[in-house]
Amino acid sequence: MLLIANSLIPVFLVIALGWTIRRLNFLDEGLWAPLDRLTYYVFFPALLLSTLATADLSSFDIWPMAWSLWAGLFSMVAVLMLLRPLSSLTGPEFASVFQGAARWNGFVALAIIAQLLGPEGKALAAVAFAVLVPTVNVLSVVILTRYATDTPAGPSAILKLLSRNPLILACAAGITLNATGIGLPGPLTPTAEIIGRAALTIGLIAVGAGLKINQVMAKRNVVMLTSTLKLIVMPALMMGWCIVFGVTGLPREVILLCSAVPGASSSYILARQLGGDATLMASLITGSTLLAAFTIPA
Repeated sequence: MLLIANSLIPVFLVIALGWTIRRLNFLDEGLWAPLDRLTYYVFFPALLLSTLATADLSSFDIWPMAWSLWAGLFSMVAVLMLLRPLSSLTGPEFASVFQGAARWNGFVALAIIAQLLGPEGKALAAVAFAVLVPTVNVLSVVILTRYATDTPAGPSAILKLLSRNPLILACAAGITLNATGIGLPGPLTPTAEIIGRAALTIGLIAVGAGLKINQVMAKRNVVMLTSTLKLIVMPALMMGWCIVFGVTGLPREVILLCSAVPGASSSYILARQLGGDATLMASLITGSTLLAAFTIPA
């Protein structure tokens, strides 16, 4: 327990630092959006690319892990769709709740796993990212365009959005380089690693800077529902499917940690672009991030 706490505390202290920096106006307000963009389009893709391209996964059978991740995700989708007619949420609100419960914050997950489980854990976390990122992005776009707009997205629109997603492109490139045995040749490996090191620090600071604590109480019932689904129900579903598919040891630990982290900060951007309730989305991200500090150690 002490080891877990010692691994988690630095992650949440960096998030708190980001919140403090923004509240003190230490940086010009106009710098945060470009910093988010730089992290999303450069630093984090470099981290995923270098991790996946150079990972030695020969001692792991990743398919049971992949099936567990997909089954857990689609089980949560089923829970959300069953709750939809029972709730009083508007279409845009439901689309934001969907993202808040189904998507996970890769910055927080990789930072915690790197602290707790080392390089092998980080490599498996990148595999989990490669499995879930394309799937959850497709689902998010479908739900947002179905419930938050009048025009559901067609296959071509979804493919266009996915083809521009830097995280998906980095995962695809990393897996291809690993599977073909090419890897990252010569100086490209240390170059990608140097760039990727910035991802977790700046990503966590950006997570903290994006917290909207004053908005949480206004939507506290929805925040509590979504956070319960994300932080408690999702890990329970993943655990069940790990048992079904026989996933044990390090892969199971990675799956459970990935499923237990708060909602993704990028959900806010997608909600704003596709007509979701962006204000509610910010509250859901903030609420789940704050509560995760207590639920993950448990």
